[in-house]
Amino acid sequence: MVESTGPRASSWVRAARHVLLATALVVLVCGLVGGMSLATYRALDASLAGLSEVVTGTVTPLGGSVVRAEWTSPDGLAHSADIPLAVTPPPAEAPATIAYDPRAPHRAVVPGAEIFADADRALGGVVFTALVTVLTAAHVVWLAVSRTLLLRRSPTRLAVRRLRVQRGLLTRSYLETESGPRRWVPVYFDPALPTLPTPTVVEAYGDPRRNRFVAFRVNGVTLFPSGRVRATEPPGRRTDNAAVPDAPESVPGMARQFRVDAPAALSAPLVGLFWAYIDSSGFPGWLAATALTAALAFWVWAVRGSDPS
Repeated sequence: MVESTGPRASSWVRAARHVLLATALVVLVCGLVGGMSLATYRALDASLAGLSEVVTGTVTPLGGSVVRAEWTSPDGLAHSADIPLAVTPPPAEAPATIAYDPRAPHRAVVPGAEIFADADRALGGVVFTALVTVLTAAHVVWLAVSRTLLLRRSPTRLAVRRLRVQRGLLTRSYLETESGPRRWVPVYFDPALPTLPTPTVVEAYGDPRRNRFVAFRVNGVTLFPSGRVRATEPPGRRTDNAAVPDAPESVPGMARQFRVDAPAALSAPLVGLFWAYIDSSGFPGWLAATALTAALAFWVWAVRGSDPS
């Protein structure tokens, strides 16, 4: 039997530090990408300033995505400007609405001009990164509040066994109840988990048969759930703790934790490539999408409670 001896401060600090570091990475990447997007948008918006004159003229395809816009200003002078488009150019000369700077007529745009698409893309980057930052921060706050409130429940003694389940590249720790109907509760990793004998009597804050989230305390260590209680065995390769497990040679630190989490970002370059292709944003778009995907993958694994043991 393993008796509870009261809370231990470090029991929740590791899980909180893991999630907060991953969240800080997301916020940092979002700040960099969002800041670059905002700077790009401001530069493009400034280049559109002064295009106050609007006339009707014609556009003629020059090859590729470039058209030549031609118009006559109110003073009777003829002007032209070559304008890259973000859309398919017309097959032949066609009428078009043209906005230009009367002080510098070579500065002109037409509907579908590439500069509009670039400005929309930059503004979208600002909005998207801001949204990701807000949502990840809000989820972390919800995690902190909801998990802390679990400890207000009256504890009951419960026999469980600790097991590791690897599904794909992600490994998580679960506490499986010994009495039926069996339930499986995913928990955030703590160095105490590999040392738990099978079975172990713990204090449960909630009933796994009725509650969606249940916290545990054993040997002064508080184990918070990293997900909902499962009524079916989690899929994947299962490894149970021994009846009397050996003490680990070393405690996995944050460096090992992030090495274990690194495979989460393996698909990020492919996601970035796909995004750059559909968004036509080139290398900058690939780099931004890759960084965001990698940071979010780290964050998801941290929130789900990856196990580095």
